[in-house]
Amino acid sequence: MEFLDPKLAIYAEEHTSEETDLLFNLNRDTHANVLAPRMLSGHLQGRVLSMISKMIQPKNILEIGTYTGYSALCLAEGLVEGGKLHTIDINEELETRIRVFLDQSEFKDKIELHIGNALDIIPSLNKSFDLVFIDADKENYLNYYNLLIELLPSGAILVADNVLWSGKVVNEDQLNSDYETKCLDAFNKAVHKDARVENVLMPIRDGLMIIRKK
Repeated sequence: MEFLDPKLAIYAEEHTSEETDLLFNLNRDTHANVLAPRMLSGHLQGRVLSMISKMIQPKNILEIGTYTGYSALCLAEGLVEGGKLHTIDINEELETRIRVFLDQSEFKDKIELHIGNALDIIPSLNKSFDLVFIDADKENYLNYYNLLIELLPSGAILVADNVLWSGKVVNEDQLNSDYETKCLDAFNKAVHKDARVENVLMPIRDGLMIIRKK
């Protein structure tokens, strides 16, 4: 996931607005107590998500893949008055830990956590979203995209994480042998060819695909 020289990565974080104390504690708790802490968005990417949300000032946000709640808290920073963030995760074992940190946040009344299969939950929400963040099971990225894209209003932003997949998407051996790599490559290609959107693939951490509905 690290494409920059470590010194440059440190420099970038040192010259990025600080995360809140709550986010810092969540970051530390995740690394100490949760399996695969690299799945956490972290300081730099979290500030990017916060900045995007604040620029858009969304009424409704959808997050697919809560993990421990770090990215949800970052995205919620840009919600307008009366706005709502719906976040979905399939791992019920994380629910208690997620709620501990959400309940400490000033955004606790603006965030609704759903536990279950996102492909089943999304249609039941019956909402139009201004901002969507996908950071879940890689094999379903294109399914999530296809489920949502027609429902998004013009100008809506969809952000997908891990689209470079530690560089595997440009490794022919991985493309031929690893199913998740194939799925992410198919997602990237489908988005890039979709005339309904414009997109930028940004090499931030493990790759962020920024998509704007025309």
